[in-house]
Amino acid sequence: MTRLRRLGTAVGAAVATAYGGSILLSPPVSVSDGGSHLAAVREKIHDPFAAVPSREVQRSALIGAGAASPLDVLVIGGGATGSGVALDAVTRGLRVGLVEREDFSSGTSSRSTKLIHGGVRYLEKAVFKLDYGQLKLVFHALEERKQVIDNAPHLCQALPCMTPCFDWFEVLYYWIGLKMYDLVAGARLLHLSRYYSAKESVELFPTLAKEGKGRSLRGTVVYYDGQMNDARLNVGLACTAALAGAAVLNHAEVVSLLKDDADERIIGARIRDNLTGKEFDTYAKVIVNAAGPFCDSVRKMADKSARDLISPSSGVHIILPDYYSPEGMGLIVPKTKDGRVVFMLPWLGRTVAGTTDSNTNITFLPEPHEDEIQFILDAISDYLNVKVRRTDVLSAWSGIRPLAMDPSAKNTESISRDHVVFEDRPGLVTITGGKWTTYRSMAEDAVDAAIKSGKLTPTNECVTNNLRIVGGEGWDPASFTILSQQYVRMKVTYKGKVVPGVMDTAAAKHLSHAYGTLAERVASIAQNENLGKRLAHGYPFLEAEVAYCARHEYCESAIDFISRRSRLAFLDTDAAGRALPRVIQILGSEHKWDKTRQKEEMQKAKEFLETFKSSKNAQFHDGKHN
Repeated sequence: MTRLRRLGTAVGAAVATAYGGSILLSPPVSVSDGGSHLAAVREKIHDPFAAVPSREVQRSALIGAGAASPLDVLVIGGGATGSGVALDAVTRGLRVGLVEREDFSSGTSSRSTKLIHGGVRYLEKAVFKLDYGQLKLVFHALEERKQVIDNAPHLCQALPCMTPCFDWFEVLYYWIGLKMYDLVAGARLLHLSRYYSAKESVELFPTLAKEGKGRSLRGTVVYYDGQMNDARLNVGLACTAALAGAAVLNHAEVVSLLKDDADERIIGARIRDNLTGKEFDTYAKVIVNAAGPFCDSVRKMADKSARDLISPSSGVHIILPDYYSPEGMGLIVPKTKDGRVVFMLPWLGRTVAGTTDSNTNITFLPEPHEDEIQFILDAISDYLNVKVRRTDVLSAWSGIRPLAMDPSAKNTESISRDHVVFEDRPGLVTITGGKWTTYRSMAEDAVDAAIKSGKLTPTNECVTNNLRIVGGEGWDPASFTILSQQYVRMKVTYKGKVVPGVMDTAAAKHLSHAYGTLAERVASIAQNENLGKRLAHGYPFLEAEVAYCARHEYCESAIDFISRRSRLAFLDTDAAGRALPRVIQILGSEHKWDKTRQKEEMQKAKEFLETFKSSKNAQFHDGKHN
């Protein structure tokens, strides 16, 4: 009998990724007093001399978890939820392992709208449909929004979003609605929403249209939500879990589940290391299935007759040049032709616009359809005085939301964005649904269920609501100035000569925000190992980052770097292609690749980039990062 528990807490779109998991290398810190335990965990994670265990050590730890000494928890899936589960479990003093078929954040978790939000449209539904469930989702998501920002301050920040109003009724409607959003946030409020006149609005957002569909702009209502670098936050969670004592292994695929012949309980997994092709068994008291869109595939390893619970929804986003939106101000199109919401937001020096919401099939590398790209372009063109061109699309991608199936729903927009935790086979706990913003509380619920399932004995309660990820403790927005003042970028010219370069503001800010307090480690590589050159014209990513990520962030392939350690593939597909030869050269040196492996990496990366439907004619150089 399936034991299904629908949790009344938050959540909406993207969740975890493909297959994944993590394990404990050394006995976790065990202190009976909660406060002392949290202090010990923080000290371990934020030790300035700490480094994540090597991939070989992590694999050996998983192999060492045999039937006589099983892990407490083995997580399948290294997305936001899976990595969050590993971090939550290991900081409760449990022995934890995590395996991920591809890379941390390789699926849905790297393909989000980049917003950390409570869900303005969910609040609207809650009010007009008198739906307490939707209201509860918003309450909880707003609570978690503040915690995500506080726990990763270098990767997350508050972002004002402008809602255009073309008649006075809209002004009143959105002003009241967004004041309610402020009210629901309560003490977790980021900043108060407010009204701006048409003149003030155009000064704040110069590309905003003053006329739209025969109507004049009456003003805008600006409210605040959070924004993040999603893939780097996900990688940070996995690395934080590793520092806390979990063995996390990417490029490791679960090929089958191990069962106890006596009572059919799931007791472990057969795992294939996709980098070596070798297989091994890892035993665990409980398996947590956090494989996102692929969680049904994992469930069917335990029971071939298991009913599908995932209703996959496709969300497409596009990247446009920075002149589409001013730095530090987003735009929300509150209602498109078919009733959807479309955002246009500044992100990492460019503009991200999206998203769509439509039924799709589950594939590992989803591709955006041209009509979806055109839908987004059409939606924003009605609100801008800029000529919106397909040729301006620098990158376009699709992500699959693993929404939990509701048989009575007619389309994915009607399905609740809540998350579901259940155990339909003893020893296999599945978590699915939800959205990025509430990954931490989702992980907490999943670990609670795992503890109950396996009768585990944690040393303390959940501590992740007040635990900064690696690089976040002690970080300050002005930290980049230290990099600018104390480091230079040593660059090797085409003729082989080493020349010094300035650690300019753009590069310093990028390193500070991407790596937090660990940015000096990257800067020292740029200075001391002559890896200070930029990887692509117009972007701040440095050669030193490739070496650093290979050594300290489990970057095992060229795709890992261009898409998730840096975000170049998402920001500019053509620029990512131009950077590939140098990325592969540095990774080859770090990982001792032969010529054959380097050619394979180039081929795989080119095929990967073809799934990002940029305009081949798009050439954009803003001169910011020369």
